[in-house]
Amino acid sequence: MPKTAFAHVETWVFDLDNTLYPPDVRLFDQIEVRMTNWVSNVLGVDAETANHLRKDYWARYGTTLAGLMREHNVDPGPYLTDVHDISFDALQPDPKLAAAIKALPGRAIVYTNGCEPYARNVLEARGLTDCFEAIYGVEHAEFRPKPERAAFDTIIALDGFQPGRAAMFEDDTRNLEAPMALGMRTVHVAPTPAPAPFIEYHTDDLTQFLTQLT
Repeated sequence: MPKTAFAHVETWVFDLDNTLYPPDVRLFDQIEVRMTNWVSNVLGVDAETANHLRKDYWARYGTTLAGLMREHNVDPGPYLTDVHDISFDALQPDPKLAAAIKALPGRAIVYTNGCEPYARNVLEARGLTDCFEAIYGVEHAEFRPKPERAAFDTIIALDGFQPGRAAMFEDDTRNLEAPMALGMRTVHVAPTPAPAPFIEYHTDDLTQFLTQLT
C-alpha cells in the first residue's frame, strides 16, 4: 500500500460499528435484538415479522430507522435511545489503535449511522475518546443514513472538511460509494475483501493499516 496515496489526507473519517472495534465482538447483536423488540412492540407485529422488517428496511433504506421513519412515521428519538441501551462489557481498550489514530496527520472524526451518545459509549469503552475531534451520528445528518449521498453532504457541510483531502474507513461496502464519488480515499475494514469499484483499499487489521501510513 503506497503511503503516498494518503499523503494529501487531512481529515480521517471513521465509521464506528465493526470498524473501530472487531466484528467478532458481536456488539451489534444486542442492538439487533432490541431493534426487533422495538419494532414488534411499536408496530404491534410478532417477532418473526418484526425481524423481517428490520432486515428489509436496513437493506432498502440503509438503516432500519430510515425505513421506520418513511414507512411508519416513527419518532427517531425514542427509537435511538432504546435500541442503543446495551451492555458495552464486551469491548476492551485498544491502546495500539488509539496510538495509530493519534499519529495520523491532520484530524480524525467519527461518522456513524448510530447516535452520538451511543458512539461516545463505544469510544469510551475502547479507550478512543480523545482520538477524535468530532463525533457525528445519524441525528446530525437530519436522520438520513449512510449510504445516502445527502447524508454525507450534510455531514461534510456541518464539519467543513474538504472531501478531496479526506479518507473514509467503513465496514459496510455500500457506504463507500458516495465517499469515492465525493473524492475521498476509501478503505474497506472487514475480515474479508468485498471487491467493488468504489473500494480502493481493504484491510482486516485497521491498526496495522494506519501504522503503515505514518
